[in-house]
Formats: sequence, structure tokens, C-alpha cells
Amino acid sequence: MKEPSKNIQSVAGGNGWQWIAAAFGLFKKNPLIWIVLHLVLMLIGVALSMLPVIGPYLLYLLTPLLLGGIMTAAKGIESGQDIEIAHLFRGFRQNTSHLITVGGVYLVGQVVISGVMMTLGGPEFQQALKVGVEGIDPTSITPEVASRILMALVAGTALFVPLAMATWFSPALVILDNQAGFAALGESVRACLRNMQAFLVYGVVSLLLLIVASIPFGLGLIVWIPVMVLTIYTSYRDVFATAAKPERTPS
Repeated sequence: MKEPSKNIQSVAGGNGWQWIAAAFGLFKKNPLIWIVLHLVLMLIGVALSMLPVIGPYLLYLLTPLLLGGIMTAAKGIESGQDIEIAHLFRGFRQNTSHLITVGGVYLVGQVVISGVMMTLGGPEFQQALKVGVEGIDPTSITPEVASRILMALVAGTALFVPLAMATWFSPALVILDNQAGFAALGESVRACLRNMQAFLVYGVVSLLLLIVASIPFGLGLIVWIPVMVLTIYTSYRDVFATAAKPERTPS
């Protein structure tokens, strides 16, 4: 495996929008295959979530492997290659142990975050997770309960941000740059910290696009979800100067 690279670029804030535009450009190269890939990805997620007890944990563990497959598909289509459903499972055949390392960190992080939120939020918060907000008796939400729930949400967000930073670039760094799992996690955090402005712009624009995509009836999500996943690749290509450059196939 490679040593961590020292060539993390600090890009302009406006690049956050360019990541989305570049991702849409990749999507347009073959919209059908991207939609199919992400439908398969969603079906896998639903199937794993339905498994009793271990399902959600398996989903956390395997997510980086599946994202690694998406990264190889993105690199392939950028190079002018044909991609297929098999690309989605490339992470199960290439650098698998290091992708599982990333998944293990993501799993442990999610378990810790859930534990902290349920502890701080108390039984009312746990009930809300089970039945949804609509199922809660409004009279049970006293100022003290509301304060605990707010504290749980703030703590969960504060803990999730560094976890998201560690796992954002990691699948691409492992499967495309041959980084070791823990090295990729650290490198991903450093890259995110150096590009907070770009991520802020990216977050705002992504939220606006999500709102637009949800109207009407969420039909725009068919495009929005693949494009947003592809931004992981386009941001990686922009931020890492040593990112594996695609080789164009002869036309």
C-alpha cells in the first residue's frame, strides 16, 4: 500500500459548486447505468436494513466497499470506458481489507453516536426513534424533555461531523490510490479541514438541489442521488493532486 500523500490541495470555496457540476457531467455520460447502479445500491441497503439486529451494522460496515465500487465506475466512465453493475462490487475484490477497516471505523462511530444520543435524549428520544415524531404525545414534551432532545441532536451532529470527514474521501483513497485504511481516514480528515469553505458551498447548494429534486413527488431524486454520490469522486479528483488520473481510451 502507498504512504499517505502530501499533495492535498486547498481549493477555492466556489469549487464546492464545481464538484456538483462535474458530477452531473459524469452522470450525463451514461444516465441509465448510474440510475441502475444506485437502484441496486438502494436495494442492498434496504435488504440489509431489514435483517434483524445485525442488518444496520452490516450496512455501515459494507458501505465503503460499495462506495469504492462506485469510485471505480466513476473513474472508468471518465476514461471513456463502459461500466456495468459488476463495478459496484469491485471493493469486494480489490483492497477489501482496507475498505473494511474504513467500514469498521464508520460502524463504531455510528454506534457511539447512537449511544450518546439515546443517553442524552432519554426515553422520549428513544421513543421518537421507534415511532417517529408523529407518534409522540405532545403533552409529554416538557421543556426539560425538549432540552434533552435538543442536546442529543447537537451532540450527535458534533460527533458525526468528524466521522463524515474521515470517511468522505477514504473509499476513493483506498481503492484508487491504494492507501491503507487508517492512513486514508486520516488523510480524508486533513483534506476536509483544508477545504471547509468549499464544503460549506457544497453543502448549501446540495441542500437547495435536494429541495428542488423533491418537488414534485421526489421524482428528481432519481437524478439527484447518483449525482450526489458522484461528488465524492469529483471532490477527490479536485482536492488530491496525486489522485489517480484516468487514462483516455482511444476513440
